[in-house]
Amino acid sequence: MSMNSSLILSSTTFIYALATVFYIGSFPFKKQILAKAGFWVIVIGLIGNTTGILLRWVESYQMGYGHAPFSNMYESLVFFSWTLAVLYIFVEIKYKESSIGVFVSPLIFLAIAYASFDPNMSSKISPLIPALKSNWLIAHVISCFLGYAGFALAFGFSFIYFFKPKDPKSTSVFARLPSWEMIDELTYQMIVFGFLFLTIGIITGAVWANSAWGKYWSWDPKETWSLITWFVYAIFLHLRMMRGWHGTRLALVSIVGFLAVLFTYFGVNYLLSGLHSYG
Repeated sequence: MSMNSSLILSSTTFIYALATVFYIGSFPFKKQILAKAGFWVIVIGLIGNTTGILLRWVESYQMGYGHAPFSNMYESLVFFSWTLAVLYIFVEIKYKESSIGVFVSPLIFLAIAYASFDPNMSSKISPLIPALKSNWLIAHVISCFLGYAGFALAFGFSFIYFFKPKDPKSTSVFARLPSWEMIDELTYQMIVFGFLFLTIGIITGAVWANSAWGKYWSWDPKETWSLITWFVYAIFLHLRMMRGWHGTRLALVSIVGFLAVLFTYFGVNYLLSGLHSYG
């Protein structure tokens, strides 16, 4: 059975790749129709992504393991791609600004492509280790990944600052990017969203750790890095709200924050061992 979900998820990778091609192509050719197509292709990709995750969940029950598909690196990347797609679709519908897809669609594609094509990545469904058998797993993982998705979108949007020409009369292809105010607002909103969910993720993780191991916090490398990430974004919000920072300076803080997210997510798994290292 396990071929089904893996097959759907591999196909989803190509669908997201196609969306990325449409979005990026819409830019030099200045064709709105391509960006529109990119949007609908992401919606189709999201349907495939959702189906793959749900099928995997069913398959794990059929195999007698019965757990939500968030237990290894492969599953978490597939889910990360899903959260990015959902959040992006929401933002594009809300702001009607398709050119931002150029900066986000590659992230949606890369997350699932890494899961699908890395030869060391196992897409095998395996039983959960006893400590992970808890309903807190779902709450903790979903809130952390919604947080990561918010930060990833903010990261994509932060790059727009470096591409958008300063001169309002510029005729460069990048002149079509959203206004400075809008990029600023989008980056800020995504970080508020991400910060809220990362905070919930850290709290649910602590409560869960307490029920599993009898202590809320153990300075495991991932916990420590989550806290560092939380502080970077807290600094971002402080600079924006209290110091009135805007523009490129603030975009750099957002980029540094996302590098901390990536280290929390990948670096800790591959470089430091701890309770959170995925097999």
